[in-house]
Amino acid sequence: MNRRERELLRVFERVRKEEIRIVDAAEIMQMSTRQCRRRYKRFREFGDEGLIHRGRGRPSNRRIGLEDRSRIIELYREHYHDFGPTLAVEKLVQAGYTIGRETLRRWLIEEGIWQRRRKRARHRSWRERKAHFGELVQMDGSHHDWFEGRADSSCLMNMADDATSTTCSLMDSQETTVGAMKLLWLWIDKYGIPAALYTDRKNVYVADEKTKLKAELAGEEALTQFGRACKQLGIRIIEARSPQAKGRIERSNRTYQDRLVKELRLAGISDIESANRLLHGGFLAGLNKKFAVQPREKGDYHRSPKGHVLEAVFCIEEQRTLTNDWIVRFENDYYQIHPQSRRPPSTKNVMVRRYLDGQLHFAYRGRNLPYTKLPARPAPKKAQAPIPRRRQQPYIPPLDHPWRRSFKRAGAGRRP
Repeated sequence: MNRRERELLRVFERVRKEEIRIVDAAEIMQMSTRQCRRRYKRFREFGDEGLIHRGRGRPSNRRIGLEDRSRIIELYREHYHDFGPTLAVEKLVQAGYTIGRETLRRWLIEEGIWQRRRKRARHRSWRERKAHFGELVQMDGSHHDWFEGRADSSCLMNMADDATSTTCSLMDSQETTVGAMKLLWLWIDKYGIPAALYTDRKNVYVADEKTKLKAELAGEEALTQFGRACKQLGIRIIEARSPQAKGRIERSNRTYQDRLVKELRLAGISDIESANRLLHGGFLAGLNKKFAVQPREKGDYHRSPKGHVLEAVFCIEEQRTLTNDWIVRFENDYYQIHPQSRRPPSTKNVMVRRYLDGQLHFAYRGRNLPYTKLPARPAPKKAQAPIPRRRQQPYIPPLDHPWRRSFKRAGAGRRP
């Protein structure tokens, strides 16, 4: 007998002794009067055994057959040997087998395939989610053996909204500035410009302490290429001091490491391009549908990207110096800028922008000017030899010069 059945036995003993009524027993046990009368009748007929459920110890009428159970265990061993029970149930449903998560877990434990896992106690204070969608978006790169040795190691660039856990990701070779820009651009195309980004302190997102100190001494602001793009879009970057501080994106990365690795294996994918097609071909939509939650407030903090030329924002931007003949050097190549006039440039600075698609643009005073790549370094112009100048003799006026005559007359008049 379980605990409730033993409590019911003690209550029915009081009813039999006429200490309480059936109505009182039903209220004590929180049962309906009809059910209590039925249970008491079985107690009077069969004694203590009448209180035990008659189906206990017997196989369920809705149980899965032994053949189906053996087939499910075989499928799990063959294809889903490292899947958790929750994810394995989803795959089995797609294969045509309907089974409960706890049922599968119990079967795997009985077969010795799965072990109970103890959850560790939390040791950090919990931070409440932000209230609005787009108020804070966490961003991180997850380095993992995504292809399980079938290809070189790669990095999953991931973004997760703090209020809803909505995620967007992109596979790249490393956690680079270009990868971070591509992912943020993708997020903006889908949802808009977020209010703030929560990142770690890698030099992809924020400048290191040495660079910040130099910029502070020079009275300038230290920005990375990604930080400069976020500043142009009005996105505030918040630095996380520890991995636990951005736990939302870390847990999202673990979900990808569990589910995406298995999806890539089942699909036979071993390259980054195919992995990105899988991500945006339905995997992300299914992941957000399953794990995303509703925000506490209905307001959306995303802003429209209208007014921003995203191609010119998400680029590698550097400043170079123009020569008097409108030639600029960039990445050890030389480019001839086609000016609007033949005069030397009044401003020596030109902004060089390398777009994410590889195109190169030279902006002079806010305008993109056409250019031509020179095949070689231009030869320096030969300096012209200075024209020799004759040494001029001091001019001595003749004696009959008017100035001399007037001087003599003036001097003669003053003599005594």
